[in-house]
Amino acid sequence: MNAHLQPTGSAYFISPETAMAESHTLSVLVDNEPGVLARVIGLFSGRGYNIESLTVSETEHQAHLSRITVVTRGTPQVLEQIKAQLERIVPVHRVVDLTVRARELGQERPIEREVALLKVTGSGETRAETLRLADAFHAKVVDATIEHFILEITGKSSKIDQFIAIIKPLGLIEVCRTGIAAMNRGPQGM
Repeated sequence: MNAHLQPTGSAYFISPETAMAESHTLSVLVDNEPGVLARVIGLFSGRGYNIESLTVSETEHQAHLSRITVVTRGTPQVLEQIKAQLERIVPVHRVVDLTVRARELGQERPIEREVALLKVTGSGETRAETLRLADAFHAKVVDATIEHFILEITGKSSKIDQFIAIIKPLGLIEVCRTGIAAMNRGPQGM
């Protein structure tokens, strides 16, 4: 066996070398009860799957249902295995690979959005440049003093990454991101 193909304990080594890993967004509908999130995350960590983004929120209050949105990376075989294992967890009602569903609908990706808060310090021209860039990226000032701003930006993760890179040299001192919320286009639900 080649040294670069030796197993590391990660499930990523199950797939053939020719399969390309890609990022997929999974939506998981679960009962809103204690321990469910820990069980879902435990499935990922126990099998060596990486979570790139994770968001959870109750979506149907009366039915006590929550939606977990997970962005993970793997080959098609690994992604199918993740989906099958998630479906076996008892409080899981449904698992949808939104990336696969988007492609079935003729779209490249599902609608994905993220919110970020950025704390930026500065004065004078740096402060003015920060405000100009915030306006160009449609970021809102949600808190301000003479020493700092807290900016809120919503959009695709790539837009937020770009905004962070541009703001960094202007005095960026803290970032907080929500993770991705995602949904497919079209009239049908999950």
